[in-house]
Amino acid sequence: MSTEVIAIRLLTAIAIGGAVGYERKYNNRPAGFRTHILVCVGAAVISMIQANLMNNILELSTKNPNSVAGIKTDLGRLGAQVISGIGFLGAGTIIREKGTVKGLTTAASLWVVACIGLAVGWGFYSLSIMAAVCVVITLVSLKKFENRFLEKSNLYRMRIDYDDQSALIGDELQKYFLENNIKVKNIEYLIEDEEDYNEEHYKKNNHVSSVYTILVPRTIRIVDVLTELGNIDKLDKVFLI
Repeated sequence: MSTEVIAIRLLTAIAIGGAVGYERKYNNRPAGFRTHILVCVGAAVISMIQANLMNNILELSTKNPNSVAGIKTDLGRLGAQVISGIGFLGAGTIIREKGTVKGLTTAASLWVVACIGLAVGWGFYSLSIMAAVCVVITLVSLKKFENRFLEKSNLYRMRIDYDDQSALIGDELQKYFLENNIKVKNIEYLIEDEEDYNEEHYKKNNHVSSVYTILVPRTIRIVDVLTELGNIDKLDKVFLI
């Protein structure tokens, strides 16, 4: 295998791994730009090693037919070991948090990048490039389709005003969210300007304003959520922002 061929295959692996890795890095996934490049290049190197070994065995068998009578080779063995090894790397990107599992797409992208890298190493450029295009389209374009038509929850930002003297209000909110399978993505606490509220009143009552970013199942109307939360005596105001 010539130096030019090796360089072309390695650069192709870098380009394909970088294209997929950039999308993962852009979305703040555990395995990003460099990780995908390394996986793709490593897989390509393994394929080229396997290809060179095959060529060496064929050359040896041509020159000395009797010397290779006992040699057995499996062209897919090294590639299979790469795919098995990627399983451990992919497992490291999977995170279980608050009853949800994250990182499966990143783990899958690492696996498919390794497969493409193997194809690049063997010199299947058309297959590699078309596969890379399909992967990027899946990660970028189909994500928008999934979020719009297949997502099971809607994202809302909801402001809640309440009296800080109600020490158990957080527990009541958490209980309500759990009972209705509503996931809290983020909580922000606000400090209001004096122009918006009566300072003496809210100092006296230890008023607190917070913004909840929540994921509400599509089977539940956000109007019902606002109404039910508004019926809690300890809450002053509940509204979307």
